[in-house]
Amino acid sequence: MMGVFMDITSVFQIATVGILVAVLNQVLNSVGRSEQATMTTLAGVIVVLFWVIHYISGLFSEVQTLFQF
Repeated sequence: MMGVFMDITSVFQIATVGILVAVLNQVLNSVGRSEQATMTTLAGVIVVLFWVIHYISGLFSEVQTLFQF
């Protein structure tokens, strides 16, 4: 059960990815590599989206088991 619910470490992991992507985006934009900055941002969003989808899927299965008769 512990792996299904989103705890504080998951929030910190998502925040860490966001901070790293923001720093990489600023660095790459400052050296003139805006395409790579965009791809880095897109990759960070996709990684976080997969994590969030995993947690939402776990939430839906918990709700389904809760309302089964």
